[in-house]
Amino acid sequence: MKILVTGGAGFIGSHVVGLFLENGHEVVVMDNLTTGFRENVPAGVKLIEMDITDPQVDLIFAAEKFDVVSHHAAQIDVRISVNDPLFDARQNILGSINILEAAVKHHVKKVQFSSTGGALYGEQDYFPADEEHPVRPLSPYGIAKFTVERYLFYYHQIHGLNYVAMRYANVYGPRQNPHGEAGVVAIFCDRLITGKEAVINGDGKQTRDYVYVGDVARASLLTLEPELNCSLNIGTSIENDVNMIYRTLNEAGGFGAEEKHAPAKKGEQMRSVIAWKKAHDLVGWEPAMKFADGLKITLDYFQKKHGQS
Repeated sequence: MKILVTGGAGFIGSHVVGLFLENGHEVVVMDNLTTGFRENVPAGVKLIEMDITDPQVDLIFAAEKFDVVSHHAAQIDVRISVNDPLFDARQNILGSINILEAAVKHHVKKVQFSSTGGALYGEQDYFPADEEHPVRPLSPYGIAKFTVERYLFYYHQIHGLNYVAMRYANVYGPRQNPHGEAGVVAIFCDRLITGKEAVINGDGKQTRDYVYVGDVARASLLTLEPELNCSLNIGTSIENDVNMIYRTLNEAGGFGAEEKHAPAKKGEQMRSVIAWKKAHDLVGWEPAMKFADGLKITLDYFQKKHGQS
C-alpha cells in the first residue's frame, strides 16, 4: 500500500512510519516540522514539509494517489489548547477536515486517526473506561479530538470513507519530546539525566494508563486493512502513579535525586485508565511491553541521546 503519514516526523508518527516500512509498505511523510524532527524520518522516505491546514494538501493527494492516510499531525499540548483554543481548533479540527476532504476527493480507501483516550473520557464513572463510556473531555484538545471522530463518522456515512479512530492512553517511549508534549516519562528522564530539578505535581498519587509507543505503532499496522469504522481504545488497563515512575527512573539510573513535590495542578484528574478488549476482539491487538521494561528502554534512549551510555 501507499500510505501518507501526517506528523510522520513526530514521536508516534515516526514509529508508525518505521513499522509500515518494515512490513513492505510505501510511505510518504507530511510534517510541518514544528514539533517533529527531520532526523526522525528514515532515509529514502519522501518528506513533504507542509502544514495540514495548507490548501496545497489537495495537490499532494492528487499527485501521490495514496491508498491510506495515517493521520497523526496535530497540536498535541493540552496546555496550549487551554491557553489558545482557537489555534488548537484550527490545527486539530480544520486541519483534519482539510485532510479528510482531500482523502474523499482523491479516493483514499481508509483514514487512521490518532485520537485520545486519556483526554476524552474526563472524570471516569468506572475503571477502566471502555469505548461506551460517556465522553466528556475537560480540555479543548480533547474536544477537538472527539469532534474529528464525529467528522470521520460523517465522512463514512455520506462519502463511504473507511476509518478507524485510535484512542491512545498516555503514550511514552523513545523520541518523545520532553519539552513539547509534556509526557511525564520523557520529562523525568530528561531532567534526571541533565541534573535539573524534576518536580512532582501534588502528592504524586494521580494515576494514568501508560502505553509504549511500539505497541501503539503496532495498532496502526493491525488496523490498516480491516473495515472497522469505529473507535478503539489503545491502552493497557493498568494504572501507574507518578511517584512510582519517578522513583523507578531515579533508581534505575542511579541518580540519587531528591524527590520534590509542588502544588497540584488545578482540575487535574486523579485517575485515568482505558480498556483495550475491543481492539483485541476486532484486530488481535494487545499491549506487549511491560511498563518496567518500557521505562528502561526509554531511559536508555535518553541517556544515549545525552552521551551518558
